[in-house]
Amino acid sequence: MTVVTMASARVQDLIGLICWQYTSEGREPKLNENVSAYCLHIAEDDGEVDTDFPPLDSNEPIHKFGFSTLALVEKYSSPGLTSKESLFVRINAAHGFSLIQVDNTKVTMKEILLKAVKRRKGSQKISGPQYRLEKQSEPNVAVDLESTLESQSVWEFCLVRENSSRADGVCEEDSQIDIATVQDMLSSHHYKSFKVSMIHRLRFTTDVQLGHAIFKLTYLSNHDYKHLYFESDAATVNEIMLKVNYILESRASTARADYFAQKQRKLNRRTSFSFQKEKKSGQQ
Repeated sequence: MTVVTMASARVQDLIGLICWQYTSEGREPKLNENVSAYCLHIAEDDGEVDTDFPPLDSNEPIHKFGFSTLALVEKYSSPGLTSKESLFVRINAAHGFSLIQVDNTKVTMKEILLKAVKRRKGSQKISGPQYRLEKQSEPNVAVDLESTLESQSVWEFCLVRENSSRADGVCEEDSQIDIATVQDMLSSHHYKSFKVSMIHRLRFTTDVQLGHAIFKLTYLSNHDYKHLYFESDAATVNEIMLKVNYILESRASTARADYFAQKQRKLNRRTSFSFQKEKKSGQQ
């Protein structure tokens, strides 16, 4: 779908325009009535969604990114989730991380902060130093505690002590170990089977069942990284992702480290290309 917008428009404005044009043209399937249920991802020219990178920040102007091919993607939270099919927010700290369970994306960041502090202090009285939350990708920028998780467009945050700064991606130092998280990590190695469907290739035209979600498994084969895509209900996908990530993060892997380094180089090339493109346009 070709959409024309002003360069000064924000990402969330473009999302609204896309949804309006999609609906006006009578396309199927019908979209969620809530525009905030969607985000924009970078996509390859052949239509494949580039899920290696997070969605574009909804508050940023669209000209900042400089990508001509994007994908409208429904956010991970599904309207069909029940209270028992919860989602998890990752809160990073210097000595590990915690997974905070939430029932939906309408929860405020203040509630998540309180849960994160309580989780790390355990049974101790919550007093002493005060904390704030920052997006993992935006060091030293405090999150508005009155805003909702849905408005953040990310699921990973950092817990930082007030009147201190986060340097080189390091979060708040805390000697407390999150026992509940450790227990979850240990149990993640227990065998469990899941019913999923394999998707041969993820494209714009890929049909996904309503209420379902997709996850990608990347593996190293003959010095090249291959991707497999799977589909299942959102709750099952959420559980699989947690289980696999726990296992991966508990084991040192040079292949995984090389993959992340390759992703970063790719992102740097994209950013550099976008900057050069914008610079040439300005000179013209």
